Amino acid sequence: MSHDHHTLPRSTWVLMLLLTLGWGCNWPMMKIALHEMPVWTFRSLCVWAGAIGVLLIARVRGHALLPPRTQWPRVFVTSLFNVTGWNILIGYGVTLLPAGRSAILAYTMPLWVALLSVPVLKETLTSRRLLGLALGMGGMLLLLSNEFAVLRAAPVGALSVIGAAWSWAIGTVLMKRFPTALASTSFTGWQLLLGGMPIIVGALLFDSGQLHALSWLAMLALAYNMIVAFILCHWIWFEIVSRASATVSSLGTLSIPVVGVFSSMLILGERPDWREYAALLLVLAAIATVLVPVRRKS
Repeated sequence: MSHDHHTLPRSTWVLMLLLTLGWGCNWPMMKIALHEMPVWTFRSLCVWAGAIGVLLIARVRGHALLPPRTQWPRVFVTSLFNVTGWNILIGYGVTLLPAGRSAILAYTMPLWVALLSVPVLKETLTSRRLLGLALGMGGMLLLLSNEFAVLRAAPVGALSVIGAAWSWAIGTVLMKRFPTALASTSFTGWQLLLGGMPIIVGALLFDSGQLHALSWLAMLALAYNMIVAFILCHWIWFEIVSRASATVSSLGTLSIPVVGVFSSMLILGERPDWREYAALLLVLAAIATVLVPVRRKS
């Protein structure tokens, strides 16, 4: 039996498992850090730690560090979506929403990748993808309806997280549409460095004078974000994207919201209500419908 393009090597599945645990457990960690730190400063430290760490990995592995001169514009544009837009919108969203709910909304991203792949990558909008989008929209609207009902920061927090999901999805399909002649490690480092520049400017403009001594728990959460979420997980994500199609690589995100919800329950004591569980099931069903390949008889 021949392998189709959905068959991934074992090493890629190991990377997906590490990504799921690393980013899934990061949702409560972000909530802890942002309780004591302003958004722009927190994200600046994380993004620049990630950039330095990943570029050092690229140097140690002997990868070329600079893209061809003509490809700098595409590296910069994708970094604005993958890094700048995602990080700032998520940062504000997490301060306004429970961490578990934020995770569910953020990982509607594979649905938007599937939708955007139609006009950008000329992929087919199949009936399965339409069903997946309908299920995902149902889960999203269920959580949004609750935001309107309880008037918790109006729906600003939820809309910020959904905007972040769109930003990441746009960056992902642009990466596939306009590939860069760089190893994924070097590419990741430049994404974080260039995408972090507007965040640094924002920190200087908006967060001046707001820093104070952090508790040991906030310091631990910050260290987790810098080392695990930004250096390790960003490198893993772009490595996966470089190995697989945009849609299949998004399969790696399937379990992250589940880990996000349950790690937030364990670490923060959050208690999701029926809406969160129902929305989580709808979003997982949607992602599975869109991403899991159809079995073909050989």
